[in-house]
Amino acid sequence: MSTVYEKIYDLWDRKSKIVLGGGDERIDTQHNRGKLTARERIDLFLDEDSFVELNSFIKHRATNFGMDKLESPGEGVVTGYGKIHGRLVYVFAQDFTVFGGALGEMHASKICKIMDLAAKNGAPIIGLNDSGGARIQEGVVSLDGYGQIFYRNAIYSGVIPQISVIMGPCAGGAVYSPAITDFVFMVENTSQMFITGPKVIETVTREKISAENLGGAKVHSSISGCAHFTGDSEQEVLEEVRKLISFLPQNNTENPQSLECMKEDDWREDLLDLVPLNATKVYDIRKVLEQVLDQGYFMEVQKDYAKNIVVGFGRIDGNSVGVVANQPKVMAGGLDINSSDKTSRFIRFCDSFNIPIITFEDVTGFFPGVNQEHGGIIRHGAKILYAYSEATVPKITVILRKAFGGAYVAMNSKAIGADIVFAWPNAEIAVMGPEGAVNIIFAKEINQSSDPAATRSEKIEEYRNMFANPYVAASHGMVDDVIDPRDTRKVLKQSLEMLRTKKEVRPKKKHGNIPL
Repeated sequence: MSTVYEKIYDLWDRKSKIVLGGGDERIDTQHNRGKLTARERIDLFLDEDSFVELNSFIKHRATNFGMDKLESPGEGVVTGYGKIHGRLVYVFAQDFTVFGGALGEMHASKICKIMDLAAKNGAPIIGLNDSGGARIQEGVVSLDGYGQIFYRNAIYSGVIPQISVIMGPCAGGAVYSPAITDFVFMVENTSQMFITGPKVIETVTREKISAENLGGAKVHSSISGCAHFTGDSEQEVLEEVRKLISFLPQNNTENPQSLECMKEDDWREDLLDLVPLNATKVYDIRKVLEQVLDQGYFMEVQKDYAKNIVVGFGRIDGNSVGVVANQPKVMAGGLDINSSDKTSRFIRFCDSFNIPIITFEDVTGFFPGVNQEHGGIIRHGAKILYAYSEATVPKITVILRKAFGGAYVAMNSKAIGADIVFAWPNAEIAVMGPEGAVNIIFAKEINQSSDPAATRSEKIEEYRNMFANPYVAASHGMVDDVIDPRDTRKVLKQSLEMLRTKKEVRPKKKHGNIPL
């Protein structure tokens, strides 16, 4: 008759085999590729000794192609919960040492179970993806498994933060789960995402390309926009995920966590020198953000994609805020198709999770061009209008310099729901820039002048004084106050505190129909 100790020894033996995954040889192969194992990643990622594993004994039920004779320790994915900065999170990490992390019926079941737990308990779900794709030996049930995950990604969107970390190959249907999640992280040189791999592309189109050039981190962070963050190593990427989590609430019913911060002088003299009075001169908006936000607390999202707009998370007086800012350094800060998509999605995330949005505006307009028009700039630009109008979180705008045309309206104007709009005294708010407006309004007068250049300069100054200043907009209530630039941080702190209890009721509906 077995003793209780024999039962316990048997339990330990079973668990040790599961922890070993695909075995020492496959673990070594993983390390030789510059990659950690699933369990090593979790240990590195979560607070020390906080991880609790669930469903480790689940096994596949496949019998075809000799699968009944093959073991799959942990079913190729490690699932459970733990803590980041002392706060609850749920995690799944695909184990490439077991069937190449391929997703089958029970593998998907484990992921779905942990997603459901995350939703029920209102905490973020983070997926560490490292998989060869669907487990073809299991046929259609593996595809159904993907569908089960996609469904939960969609249903829990806007309910709990969902983060995908790509730490190896991610191909075919596997890429659509990360695409639905809120943020995607990738590791340089070791992670890829694509619908069809290089071999399939070469067979069908005869185009030759490497996996890295087709779907590597640099491609998705700068060209496709599918990745929001990248890092040189797995350790760096996982640390960045931890940083992102610190800005976010646990779920859509909570506010973001406020941190104790070092007291700072809100008067910022340097702001006077950062933004040139001449509207044609460029500057880096990030320098302005450094002055206004808490020191060291800005995490830019998609920094290498659509660089004419800067979005990200920061803090003011320890409180989390979402930042949207035109970047005059690139395309004069004009809005195009990609920046419209980038901006609108970020706004909607912030609104989903109760993060106030601060907009720093210096925009010439929507970027002109045949490619933009044919690419649907009308539809894409409308997404920004929709996203700002739909958002009910506190929304504050600071007009730093230029605010022209439809782009002025789109960048969180009073007309589409801004709670507070501030303008610097040098701000130019008009239907279009003075130079362009004068060419239309005074074309005849300039052409008939004995000195067209002098007349044009005179009319530009006249137009600027009459229309392109913040006081006309302020007289109509479109600007709440014209402020000393050096007071920007102070007035933002005051406004955020005032708006802390904001509630806004919208018409009852199933959902709107954003122009996707």
